[in-house]
Amino acid sequence: MPSYRITIEYYGRGMVGWQRQKTGASVQQHIEEAIFGFCGEEVRVQSAGRTDAGVHALGQVASFDLVSTRDPEVVMNAVNQHLKPVPIVILDCVETDADFNARFSAKKRHYLYRIINRRAPLTVDDGRAWLFKHELDSEAMHRAAQVLVGRHDFTSFRAAACQAKSPVRTLEKIDVSRFGEEIQIKVSAMSFLHNQVRSIVGSLSLVGTGQWTTKDLKAVLAARDRQRAGPNAPPYGLYLTAVDYD
Repeated sequence: MPSYRITIEYYGRGMVGWQRQKTGASVQQHIEEAIFGFCGEEVRVQSAGRTDAGVHALGQVASFDLVSTRDPEVVMNAVNQHLKPVPIVILDCVETDADFNARFSAKKRHYLYRIINRRAPLTVDDGRAWLFKHELDSEAMHRAAQVLVGRHDFTSFRAAACQAKSPVRTLEKIDVSRFGEEIQIKVSAMSFLHNQVRSIVGSLSLVGTGQWTTKDLKAVLAARDRQRAGPNAPPYGLYLTAVDYD
């Protein structure tokens, strides 16, 4: 039974997220239905990260098995054809070892959060970034963010519905950079808690406006209390950009 690994790009607005749900169409559902339309096989596609409703991906990774062997390029092209006109595309497809699992074989996940810091409404970036009208100090945000790097209890930055057994995670890197009107927040870790990145970004926005200091952010982390953190940043500014494997 051949196994395949695919790299996926998608625009998450209008979908309920990666995972199949009863409330609407998901990325997983669209891909599984496209595979069925291509070869008539019912498969379960396993992803590296269960992105929330409205979250996008530039380099999501998923894996699945087929009964019959197919050329990876044929699989990619056929699935893309059946995905139209949904804003999901397979960027790459390779045959892989049977023991490969997109979720459990992953060594590191990388996310990008985009903020457009201006007064004027968004046009081309509408649904693709967070419009933040008040001036943000990106340098102060970057300095404060460094207190989150390392292994910590991130209870203050996890969703109440988070199903992870432990709130302890190791944040390997977080960078905040400004490019004109755009502020980019890049975060890397082996794994993340539910809503962790969006909660961190929302808290950093309070630092950027001067309402919080680095000391305040550090105190929120130490409090291990979700009520102490800032609001979740909107989902449509968040992108899963890449997943690392051995």
